[in-house]
Amino acid sequence: MSQLNVDSIKNRTGTGAPSFPSGATVTGVITATTFSGNITGTAATFTGNVSIAGTLTYEDVTNVDSIGIITARSGIVISGAGLTVTGISTFANDVRFRGGVIENVSAATTYTSGGALVLELDVRNSTTYRYSMVGGNIGIVSFKNMPADVENGSTVTVLFTQLSSTPSGAGNTTAATGIGTNCTVIPFVSGAAIAGISTRALVGSATTVTLSSTASDVDFVSFFVHYTGDTSSAAASYKIYATKNGGFQRGNVGV
Repeated sequence: MSQLNVDSIKNRTGTGAPSFPSGATVTGVITATTFSGNITGTAATFTGNVSIAGTLTYEDVTNVDSIGIITARSGIVISGAGLTVTGISTFANDVRFRGGVIENVSAATTYTSGGALVLELDVRNSTTYRYSMVGGNIGIVSFKNMPADVENGSTVTVLFTQLSSTPSGAGNTTAATGIGTNCTVIPFVSGAAIAGISTRALVGSATTVTLSSTASDVDFVSFFVHYTGDTSSAAASYKIYATKNGGFQRGNVGV
């Protein structure tokens, strides 16, 4: 094997680049101001812009890892595996779903604070929760990780199932202990949760949202939490609206 050491290679007339009709094999790095034709290999690194006149298919690019903005001028088509977004998505125009919207249903968590039972609903985790009454009253409904970077609103629905035995006035079935009389909002600002804010829900006709007093009944209680965009640590910046569709039982007509 011989070695060729030169400063430059030109064609026979010295007016342009030479041709390699049988191709060329390079094991090191190629540096050029322009490329023309197909490029094959296991990896290629470009420091400048890359323009592709044809189609860049998935078989050519397995993953796209971008630390900046990805701009698609004619839309994005995802043929499989779906789209997973972990941050906040902003859509300038309408969003349409052909197959409908499926919401995750999560089990609400509880803990005790100052002797009161707290029902915790993580706004970033789910928008629909289920909770089976275990006796006594829910003292506080807590909305955890409520986004508070810009004005927005979140709807959270809870499916309450009453005790299988007659509640006998317990289980938030009276106005004085109704759902929403005590609420806590834990805002999520700049990627972190801040101290909880105590308030109460706005309900229809200035009453409270009470659960059914009939055993095993199901109540759907929906909360709309509105962050007004003002000071994120101020209680006045959060409005909670509560409404109920309740007393659901198995019908005596039908299958």
